[in-house]
Amino acid sequence: MERETLKTNLNRVQLRMAEAARRAGREPAEVTLIAVTKTVDAQTTQTLIELGVRDIAENRQQTAAEKLPHVQALAGPNRPTLHFIGPLQRNKVKRIIEQFDVIHSVDSVKLAAEISKRAVELQRTAGVFVQVNVAGEEQKGGLEPGELRDSLKEILRLPNLHLWGLMCMAPYDDNPETARPHFKRLAALSREMIEGSSMPAGANRLSMGMSGDFEVAIEEGATHVRIGSALYE
Repeated sequence: MERETLKTNLNRVQLRMAEAARRAGREPAEVTLIAVTKTVDAQTTQTLIELGVRDIAENRQQTAAEKLPHVQALAGPNRPTLHFIGPLQRNKVKRIIEQFDVIHSVDSVKLAAEISKRAVELQRTAGVFVQVNVAGEEQKGGLEPGELRDSLKEILRLPNLHLWGLMCMAPYDDNPETARPHFKRLAALSREMIEGSSMPAGANRLSMGMSGDFEVAIEEGATHVRIGSALYE
């Protein structure tokens, strides 16, 4: 992808993010752009880093294993924070922890326990978002809102985990406004868990919003938005 096209697209997304933050009375700096690079090659990923992107996401372990070493070698001191955003099977956990800094798809206590176990073995601390199925979709992973409090108690006892916050995926719809109730629900759950001492105050990050609905997500409190196609189309 041509550098100038990518730069134009990135600037446009950043402007939209800033405007959404201001509409909500927030500072644009409160929101982190995570560039989802699963559909582009290492060179395009490297160009994004050169343009100032500091957070990169992949959703497949094997693809990341082929691409990320090249990206990291090129990035040097500008190494980005690496996010894993795809469904995660327990037999892939060790490799994911070796490759990534933050895992967004922790959808069960069992998976959290496996991440903790492998992180201890590797003498690393794994950053995690707990995925919540706020929309109640059977095909989507995540904890049910009603089981979140008890699950968090178990997860927070596990060693070598750093809980960043909560994550959700809204149902796909051409109208981004349909996602608003789901983002609002996740933000409310985050406040409820923190105020009730089920989560530490520092675990107040919200990973929600993608290319089609990130502005609504920011208006409802997103701190991390996962942007792919809006950067490349």
